[in-house]
Amino acid sequence: MSDAVLVHQDGAVLVLTINRPAQRNAVNGAVSREIADALDRLESSPDLRVGILTGAGGVFSAGMDLKAFAAGETIADPVRGFAGLVKRPPTKPLIAAVEGWALGGGFEIVLSCDLVTAGSGARFGLPEVRRGLAARGGGVFRLPRVLPRAVALELIMTGAPFDAERAAHFGLVNRLADEGGALSAAQELAKMIAESAPLSVRASKKVAIESADWPIDDGFDRQSAILDPVFASEDATEGVAAFRERRAPVWKDA
Repeated sequence: MSDAVLVHQDGAVLVLTINRPAQRNAVNGAVSREIADALDRLESSPDLRVGILTGAGGVFSAGMDLKAFAAGETIADPVRGFAGLVKRPPTKPLIAAVEGWALGGGFEIVLSCDLVTAGSGARFGLPEVRRGLAARGGGVFRLPRVLPRAVALELIMTGAPFDAERAAHFGLVNRLADEGGALSAAQELAKMIAESAPLSVRASKKVAIESADWPIDDGFDRQSAILDPVFASEDATEGVAAFRERRAPVWKDA
């Protein structure tokens, strides 16, 4: 294990920091493996409920490390894909805390997360078309799902960057912070999520993501298979009891 990704647990929150500032946090094989390992830890640990992904040195990520790729290095994790994330995000919530540039694969990492906080100086972009390439880490199909179609197509086809204020205007960014404040904003969001019932959060996230292509007529039947166990859980009983007794609930994730 190298120090390409720093991992720190803060209560129920696992903070992952891509730690290659001299390379603008470009993703090589070590970054992908270590993010994948950290996300496996997030998934398997009952005391962890939310993840935060950020970058060191005031930059989120410049995308794939082209020098490592040219040298024949295997960049993607075999299971979770590029950056140990884009093909198989965690079932638990993951927040991107963005400062500086999130370009190409770096932006695709952001798009693989559930929520986004950004410092005022953050910049996003998919410049692949300017290099004769394409954003194949999920960018070309995820971006039109989070931005209006015309806006997404403009960014995809021109490769032009856009700033944090515009990203927040169109709903890509949940919290716009002062420069340097993205991580603090993400920690605030994470703690709010961690206070909720973890079983409910995971199931609700699953429905929200998977229902994008469900026919309306099938929606209630399909969600039942995912949400009915939530209502039958011990945490559902605990949540009602805590409300009646005016106390904080004690979740068992069961």
